[in-house]
Amino acid sequence: MLKRFAALVLVVLALGLQSCSTGTSLQAYNDSYEGYEFRYPTGWVVADVPGGPATVFHDIVNPSENVSVVISPVSGGKTLPDIGTPTEVGYKLSKSITSMSADGSADDRNVELVNAQSFAAGDKLYYILEYVANLPSGTRHDLASVIVRRNQLYTFNASIPEQRWEKLKDTMKQTVASFSVY
Repeated sequence: MLKRFAALVLVVLALGLQSCSTGTSLQAYNDSYEGYEFRYPTGWVVADVPGGPATVFHDIVNPSENVSVVISPVSGGKTLPDIGTPTEVGYKLSKSITSMSADGSADDRNVELVNAQSFAAGDKLYYILEYVANLPSGTRHDLASVIVRRNQLYTFNASIPEQRWEKLKDTMKQTVASFSVY
């Protein structure tokens, strides 16, 4: 009887410690047609957004937590530095977040670029951008990775409610860092 009780206590303790872990496992996604890949949190599901981003995944429990890929044409063979510095590109993208609403009225949005940096991976240059967006639906924290390849601007965005940022920031940073265009 004492052995069963001790075993039960060990199992409960192990499960409790496992659930306290802050690490989230990530799954791989690869779009070989468009030529990009990234990792996203296990348990998230793909969402179909007609007329929206090329790819969207969101949390099944908290659907407002999501990652997406938007692909836009770049004219004239421009490179990422031709478009601007990380800060300049970050401000340009923030303007698209604060653009007019669908009915043409000005939205009550305030987007602040918190951080903008660049890094090279082989011959590829990426910009990593961080935003805090005060939207009518609430404050959100966004991280984005931006790259120009094959006359396309790829923007990978991870967006979560600000109240979940402290808990998920490491996972979101890993997710954004995993974005790669080939």
